[in-house]
Amino acid sequence: MTRNIMIQGTMSNAGKSLIAAGLCRLLRQDGLKVCPFKSQNMALNSYITKGGGEMGRAQAVQAEAAGVEPDKRMNPVLLKPTTEVGSQVIVNGHVLGNMRASEYFKKKKELIPDIMRAYDSLAAEHDVIVIEGAGSPAEINLKADDIVNMGLAKMVDAPVLLVGDIDRGGVFAQLYGTVALLEEEERARVKGLVINKFRGDVSILEPGLKTLEELCGVPVAGVVPYARVDIDDEDSLSGRFEKRSAPALVDIAVIRLPRISNFTDFSPFERFEGVSLRYVSRLAELGSPDMIIIPGTKSTAEDLRWLRQSGLEGAALRAAGSGTLIFGVCGGFQMLGRAIEDPKGIESPSPASLAGMGLLDSVTVFTGEKTQSRVSGRLEGVSGLLSSLNGLDYEGYEIHMGKSGELPPLTGKNNVYGTYIHGLFDSAAVSEAIVRTLFEKKGLSFESAGGVDIKTYKDRQYDILADVLRQSLDMDLIYRIINREVQRGRPAFEPRS
Repeated sequence: MTRNIMIQGTMSNAGKSLIAAGLCRLLRQDGLKVCPFKSQNMALNSYITKGGGEMGRAQAVQAEAAGVEPDKRMNPVLLKPTTEVGSQVIVNGHVLGNMRASEYFKKKKELIPDIMRAYDSLAAEHDVIVIEGAGSPAEINLKADDIVNMGLAKMVDAPVLLVGDIDRGGVFAQLYGTVALLEEEERARVKGLVINKFRGDVSILEPGLKTLEELCGVPVAGVVPYARVDIDDEDSLSGRFEKRSAPALVDIAVIRLPRISNFTDFSPFERFEGVSLRYVSRLAELGSPDMIIIPGTKSTAEDLRWLRQSGLEGAALRAAGSGTLIFGVCGGFQMLGRAIEDPKGIESPSPASLAGMGLLDSVTVFTGEKTQSRVSGRLEGVSGLLSSLNGLDYEGYEIHMGKSGELPPLTGKNNVYGTYIHGLFDSAAVSEAIVRTLFEKKGLSFESAGGVDIKTYKDRQYDILADVLRQSLDMDLIYRIINREVQRGRPAFEPRS
């Protein structure tokens, strides 16, 4: 029988995704065939599987940590925000449609059969499933139709680890309050409490941990230190956006569009010691970078208008004219062209036509068909500043609305380039060639860039995370929870006698 364990949090960004990824790697190290699962994810970052299905990037990362191929079944329902009150709904890897929050709320229980089919098929193939919840199980306004926290835990009979974030403060109130708001049956599923992102001497916490256990009737399974690991982030709460590091020998600026998506595309550049990667959302923050990246977006036309109004478009055009490397990915690539046409109002509220930045010759037309596929090949015919990319192999995925004509995988001229390929920079050869070009353009030695093999680097990060969890969690308790050896919790919420 397949076993499972569910990681829930007191809030979004409590660290559920990393804890789940770390457990996936740890259990794999212990010889178990393990996979991740999240019934419903809301995220800006997505991933295309080898079969062409779309899933949340966090579950793809967790699968990588588990040493298994990412599979759309690991995230059967994905919500990608398109407006402040609506999302594109993706079920079993393919678009169901765009829905307002109220519309989706009424419909989501109809998706339970899809969720259970995905879970049951994974359960037939693995020893352990590490399940991630979403937000908090104590969102009492949403509990009636919950399919991702305690509702799912009941459907798959999963024991729960509840994670609180001490870095934000008030972690005892977070954990106690969450347990207090659960129903008795839900409370009994919580088998362990985890305090995450701790800095300092754990002994200082011990009096509070004992009281917390007495109040909740649940053991503390561990205090996890603030782990300094470089693993792709879940969503727009990413700490990457808040970095304010000074420009390094080579400075890369990513425009932080309001509806930015798949920003993890650029993390390979962060692994060069001589390179700074900054996210900028105001003209005053831009400075004079060596490379400007315009990333993907969930709304190309609206974010292009924002780019124009913010003054960042004008700055990018001036930088392009002075020879700065400009690179657009997906929606950012579409912005670089001559025009964006949306004659049927697919992306915009109504039919629209918008002039592009005019740095490339492409014209993008939205037709309502979504492209989502894995791609691979060899770069050829690249001219201009990045001609050194010719002959290099690439692998990645395309996921976009809109067509821009028959174009090569990487199109461009002089110092301006665009691509639809997410994951292009994950190729060590490609990212190193770009960084080398930027160093040489400034008369610097590439040896000072301090590059590293991406796959080896990622594997090391997962191992570090697993080591942190193994040292900070009560693994005997965790295994007893997984093996159903921890008795059902107390039925009433009251201090132990």
